[in-house]
Parts: sequence; C-alpha cells; structure tokens
Amino acid sequence: MDLGLKDRVYIVTGATRGLGNAVARELVADGAKVVVTGRDEERTAEAAKALGQGAIGVAVDNADPEAPARLIAAAREAFGRFDGVLVSVGGPPPGFAADTTDEQWQMAFESVFLGAVRLARAAAAELEAGGVIGFVLSGSVHEPIPGLTISNGLRPGLAGFAKSLSDELGPRGIRVVGLLPARIDTDRVRELDGLSADPEATRAAHESRIPLRRYGAPEEFGRVAAFLLSPAASYLTGIMVPVDGGMRHGF
Repeated sequence: MDLGLKDRVYIVTGATRGLGNAVARELVADGAKVVVTGRDEERTAEAAKALGQGAIGVAVDNADPEAPARLIAAAREAFGRFDGVLVSVGGPPPGFAADTTDEQWQMAFESVFLGAVRLARAAAAELEAGGVIGFVLSGSVHEPIPGLTISNGLRPGLAGFAKSLSDELGPRGIRVVGLLPARIDTDRVRELDGLSADPEATRAAHESRIPLRRYGAPEEFGRVAAFLLSPAASYLTGIMVPVDGGMRHGF
C-alpha cells in the first residue's frame, strides 16, 4: 500500500531517540522528508545524520516560544514545503502528588503542554488542505498511570485541545490525530521500570496485563504514526489511537 508520503515534509519533535525517532525513521523510509528536533545540538545532528539525506536536525526546546517559527522556516528552507507536524516530547518526571513540586509542574506545563499548543497553532496557521497535526500522548489520557502524576494531569488536557483543534481545522481540510502509546520498549519505559526494586519482575507484571504479552517495539509505534500522518489516512481526524497491544480494555 502506497501511503503517499513521498517528498512530503514533516516536523517531528523530540526525535533524537524513543518514539519520535521511531516515527522519523518510518517517515523517511517511505520517502518523506523530516525536520527532527531535540534540545541537545550534538544529539540532534547525529539523529538527522543517521536518517540520511531526507532529514535535517534543528536543536530547539519545545518550551521556547520562538521554536515553532524556526522549525517551520527550516522545513520550507530545506525542503520547499511543509505538510505536517508530530509533537512528541519526553515524559515529565515521575512521582506521586505529594512528591512533585511547583517548579516541576511549571516546567512540564511549559514543555509538554504549552509548547505543544504553540507548535500546533503555528502549524495550523501555515498548513493547507491535506496537512496534519499529530500528538504523541499516552494511555493516561483514558486512565491515570500510578507514579506519573504530572503526566496524568497534562496529557488528558492536551487530548482535549487536540479534539477541539480537529473541529476547528476540519473545514479547512487539515487533520488532527493523537497516538496513545503504553508499554513501548523505549529508553523512557526502561528507565521507569528501573525505578522499581526488581525491574525484570516489574516488566513481567506489565506484560502479563497486555493481551499480546509483550512490550511494543518502537518501529511498531512508528508505522502506526506514519500511516496516521500520511494521505492514506485522509478521512481520519479527531481520533486518539491506542498503540498498546490491547492494554486498554475499554472500547
């Protein structure tokens, strides 16, 4: 199946590793061009180089109000067009309600929530019909995850923003989609498992609650995201797609 990605141009934030990087790899493999971002200049350059000629790297912080304009300008300058964005950011620090500080909440809000909103608004102003805005969120949109209180507070709000945006942009032919990963085998998830006294037992316990009985591979997430961002998904908007091996048991 041809996804229609050839020569389309996407911005993928937080793409030096993890889920963002997995999505960038799948987009480039199908012929798209990508602008990958990360906060560290050296790691961002390395990630872009590994992706080949179809990618450039721009080191920005999602919390920077100037980042959206820089990224869209970079896409147009390097590749001559701009077709969509996938907003992916690292997870906020883990912790329970009593353990988290105002500073942690403020920093996470600036990066995870407000940074995503700014980029989506900037993209909406620049995209034409056929454009797409995607958000990497979390299964916590539907059910809080113990020990991830800040993420539990911010992700559902961002999903609500995405849904509102899809209603507003739909008449212009611009789509808005969200992805809800659960236990995907990334550095972030391994780090979270590693906070327990017995990481192997923790992983086994999580796997036992997943119908497919395993963590997802990053490329499995990347392929779903690439489809949702592609013209092949042209009638999908306003949706939140779980990529979780069946971990969410509700409809």
